[in-house]
Amino acid sequence: MTELDVGAATGPPKGGPRRVRTRGGPGVPLPLLLPALIGLAFLIVPLVALLVRAPWRSMPELLTSAEVWQALRLSLVCATAATAVSLVIGVPLAWLLARVEFPGRGLVRALVTLPLVLPPVVGGVALLMALGRNGIIGKSLDDWFGITLPFTTTGVVIAEAFVAMPFLVISVEGTLRAADPRFEEAAATLGASRFTAFRRVTLPLIAPGIAAGAVLAWARALGEFGATITFAGNFPGRTQTMPLAVYLALQSDPEAAIALSLVLLAVSIAVLAGLRDRWMTAG
Repeated sequence: MTELDVGAATGPPKGGPRRVRTRGGPGVPLPLLLPALIGLAFLIVPLVALLVRAPWRSMPELLTSAEVWQALRLSLVCATAATAVSLVIGVPLAWLLARVEFPGRGLVRALVTLPLVLPPVVGGVALLMALGRNGIIGKSLDDWFGITLPFTTTGVVIAEAFVAMPFLVISVEGTLRAADPRFEEAAATLGASRFTAFRRVTLPLIAPGIAAGAVLAWARALGEFGATITFAGNFPGRTQTMPLAVYLALQSDPEAAIALSLVLLAVSIAVLAGLRDRWMTAG
């Protein structure tokens, strides 16, 4: 009888940690189970509190106002546009970071992921310094073409894309690194150009990763607040998205703020749950 058989026959040592049995797998140690349950409660209890404190009786009246639907429509349109911008320029950037060796690639990757840890309001200030009327690029846009980006709906899209695109780039780059490059090499040996191999071989191969990154970017853009209010302002019908409407309502009408928060919560859950089963699981 081997040492493993003896251990299985005699059971765990008397002084060892207690375990909770789980179906189809090994036991879960209590020192891991307790923090896991605390973490679960930490994430779920605030959402439950939002549901408990919601003004359900006055909810229809609060949600049928023109301002709410205006803010919701603007949020959905801007988040979708920001995701489209992220796809157009973020997927090639992810391919560059994953497939091309060049000096300073690590620094470029760090700069690309910087908006993930940068306070959004700082990102808004940076956008003002770059694209504002007196910015290093915005001044030329205003003088030469009469284009003003801050405090416009386009400014909302730019601010949301700035904070959301890193989520897409990280997801797509990770998928590209996991994909076998020999498929692209085989296409090249058959006469396909580098771009044709990318379009016909690489893109279908990494489609689940692109979809997952797009979902994350869309959800991040939908909830963006700091960069939006700094760079685009808070003008109803033009730049006031749902997060800004929630912030404004919280100062004067907490019940309306709760109702608006529930709308954002429902939209986010519906999109993430529906697309996760279709795309993320496939990835």
